[in-house]
Amino acid sequence: MRVLVVGPGGREHALVRTLLRSPQAPEVLCAPGNAGIRRDAGALEAPADDPAALARAAREAGIDLVVVGPEAPLVAGLADALAAEGVRCFGPVAAAARLEGSKAFAKEIMEAAGVPTGAHRVVRTVAEGMAAITGYPAVIKADGLAAGKGVVIAQDEGEARAGLADMLEARRFGDHPVVVEEFLEGDEISLLALCDGRRAVPLAPARDYKRIGDGDTGPNTGGMGCFSPVPEAEAIVERVIATVHQPVVDELVRRGTPFHGVLYAGLMVAPDGDVKVLEFNTRFGDPETQVVLPRLRSDLLALLLAATEPGGLEGAAPEWDPRAAVCVVLASRGYPASSSSGDVISGLDRLPAGAEVFHAGTAERDGEVVTAGGRVLGVTALGDDRAAARTAAYAAADMIEFPGSQRREDIAR
Repeated sequence: MRVLVVGPGGREHALVRTLLRSPQAPEVLCAPGNAGIRRDAGALEAPADDPAALARAAREAGIDLVVVGPEAPLVAGLADALAAEGVRCFGPVAAAARLEGSKAFAKEIMEAAGVPTGAHRVVRTVAEGMAAITGYPAVIKADGLAAGKGVVIAQDEGEARAGLADMLEARRFGDHPVVVEEFLEGDEISLLALCDGRRAVPLAPARDYKRIGDGDTGPNTGGMGCFSPVPEAEAIVERVIATVHQPVVDELVRRGTPFHGVLYAGLMVAPDGDVKVLEFNTRFGDPETQVVLPRLRSDLLALLLAATEPGGLEGAAPEWDPRAAVCVVLASRGYPASSSSGDVISGLDRLPAGAEVFHAGTAERDGEVVTAGGRVLGVTALGDDRAAARTAAYAAADMIEFPGSQRREDIAR
């Protein structure tokens, strides 16, 4: 069994490590990978940003299953290209990946499926956007892909106008409309589900930390840390699957674009227990994957293969390690506005037992691991409870150094 993991980040490193634990003993390759992934897996030298070329290379290499990590290749049609080459893929076709590729489309699907979400309006000018705001804080979202950074939570008219101008006039995230929606209060939860085109099977809930600074201050990022499980979420998993994930899967079947892959719901749980969807992603989360998969006791490869087969995931019930997992992200100088590359990373060879590092923005230069992006590493540890896991994760993170390194100090506090 030859498995190809597509993507360059920490999520993909966690996928590689988990697939290598499978009792089926697969050969795991990556495209393009990073310094850490390439030490664990082989490499398929093919352009990861060219769906047709990557699909041809996968067929020629005899790949049995492709697992797509990032959203951009899915939105660009990598699953479609692989199907055309006769290569099995765990990931949605482009028409279904629009759930993440377009916030407006996701809202349309939620309305059609009766999925609870915030009140919203799609706008195309700054004037329309300002007219759509009924109070502050107000949420302004770029419609297209924005690497987790296309959201402004405006506290006043000035911030709202600046955010709308940045997205609609400066076109920071491309030529897309903007979704203006109500601000929802409560506790955020990420609930990922494996989907086989007809049904959704939940993974363990997680909670991530989007903003760069302690206390949820500063701009949004792709995620600065995460923990799992989330005790208060365990009791609502089945309800969320029934009212959020399954209706979306059913609606996409009705539209002729069955969803195969991970359907990730970012949720807001209000103090009264009311649940609304903040956003959908159509792939494994990052950094959620770095805490969810280390807790998975079931064979991930068997689950992913089942999701692509006629029998699907019927009867599937993933088993979990009862321990808690905490991941602390180490980012490079300037992130998220910019990033620093080429800085030598030290300490990776002296991690304490029970902790592991997932490489994200790294490369190898002259035998040394160096920074090569914004989020550089994810340091994950397991513990008997969240406090123990948190202590272990930060102890391991303390061992790693590179110039300009930054992290949050309140992950899982």
